[in-house]
Amino acid sequence: MTKSAAAATKQPDDIAGLSFEAAMKELEAIVRALESGNADLDKAIADYARGNALKTHCLNKLAEAKLKVEQIHVGADGAITTTPFKTE
Repeated sequence: MTKSAAAATKQPDDIAGLSFEAAMKELEAIVRALESGNADLDKAIADYARGNALKTHCLNKLAEAKLKVEQIHVGADGAITTTPFKTE
């Protein structure tokens, strides 16, 4: 990844520390505010940018969670093993 691409994908520190649930809650509030149409243009643009960063953060959190999910298998001999989750 190039330096500029890495900078473009870096999340603000206050977003990077949010849990999935907290980020989603804030994103939902931003969407409601934008849909109401009551914010002035500058505030709406700032909210849109923050919402986009929150959306990216949530997608990253979901991708991380998917990698962590494993299926548990009990073999014929009673041995327990895990394998990565497959969506297919």
